[in-house]
Amino acid sequence: MSAGLAFLFPGQGSQFQGMLAELISDEKVVSKTFDEASDVLGYDMKALVVDDADGKLDQTEFTQPALLTASISLYRLWCARGGMAASQMAGHSLGEYSAWVAAGAITFEDAVSLVTFRGRVMTEAVAEGVGKMAAIIGLDDDVVSEICKNTSTGHENVWAANFNCPGQLVIAGHAAAVEKAMEVAKEAGAKRALPLAVSAPSHTPLMQSAADAMREKLAGVSVFAPACPVWSNARAVSLINPDDIRSTLVEQLVSPVRWTETVQKMAAEGMTLAVEMGPGKVLAGLTRRIERAVSVSSVFTSELMDQAIVDTNNITLAEAGEHV
Repeated sequence: MSAGLAFLFPGQGSQFQGMLAELISDEKVVSKTFDEASDVLGYDMKALVVDDADGKLDQTEFTQPALLTASISLYRLWCARGGMAASQMAGHSLGEYSAWVAAGAITFEDAVSLVTFRGRVMTEAVAEGVGKMAAIIGLDDDVVSEICKNTSTGHENVWAANFNCPGQLVIAGHAAAVEKAMEVAKEAGAKRALPLAVSAPSHTPLMQSAADAMREKLAGVSVFAPACPVWSNARAVSLINPDDIRSTLVEQLVSPVRWTETVQKMAAEGMTLAVEMGPGKVLAGLTRRIERAVSVSSVFTSELMDQAIVDTNNITLAEAGEHV
């Protein structure tokens, strides 16, 4: 285990058609992981991510298990290739489930069922067209949070939903309130205010019915103490107690993702190298903006993973040298 190594698992928005296609074809451990997900769900997960002939990959109920499967297959490949164990882990929103699986707190099979259910109840929680999400670029978090507070009326409300990195905050809530907040943010000097292609206002109180459903669902799932600390989105603290794990997975649906704070605290706990265990480079980009001293690697191709394993070994050797 490397004291400086952390694994980060991405959430919804990192998916793309054809993700991991070459690894699915060439690596048995990746192929087997997708087969396990298919067995749980009753449909062909490989066909969903490689071909997406029905256009379902971007539908939340399908996106969430697809990203979980992609992330865990990469984690398993990392382990199979002799990659070092991490001393801490975190996942962004949906990605927190991947982190708990990788840390041994929840079985992969249970997590596949959980996130499929999560996607369904999130979609059902707010009627189509009622909710909206938007990214506000170029304003301080406190300014955006104050805009949300002042824009909300009690009937039409907007909240800070994702504290992604300094200068990038996602807001969510009732569509009219979000649109008003976007206008005010632009007037306040925001570089951009971009609506997101997501109708469910995630990480806000509007997801309460989804949170209630997840509480019941999680009550019937075995949860174990993780092999290493995993950071909670909702609390920005690392957790090891199974009851706390269940609680935080409920809380995250109605609470903002405190990603900036989480990465800062992980760095304070010794993170020097972060590996994004998932398709794409979204978290790599955010992490660089939060903690410039942390080296960040992506591993969604064979070549990228090999390089990240070499980089990890080099950093570990350097750490060892410092203590000689």
